[in-house]
Amino acid sequence: MKKKLLAAIFASLLVLGACGGGDKTKDEGATTGGETASVDAEKIVNNKCIACHGNNLEGGSAPGLTDVGSKLSESEIHDIIINGQGGMPGGLIKGEEADAVAKWLAEKK
Repeated sequence: MKKKLLAAIFASLLVLGACGGGDKTKDEGATTGGETASVDAEKIVNNKCIACHGNNLEGGSAPGLTDVGSKLSESEIHDIIINGQGGMPGGLIKGEEADAVAKWLAEKK
């Protein structure tokens, strides 16, 4: 019984840790689709989201995001990033990074 409980706790920590990993990424380059002048949204997604949402955002242990913009508005996506929803904890991405990622994902239709 104790082994099963420890295994479940370890698995949960592993999944949550993988979703929140990565460094803050900034790109001081020019603005292109889905980016602000200082934030590369796609790079942030690749560092912090693909562990749960899949390499191509097709889904994994979390829902797919390939067409999330056709289902949710930019503000709804931003709210989920900031506050979390279901098994996703809030605050994995903050500030202008969250703004840029919400905008980038909202363009996925």
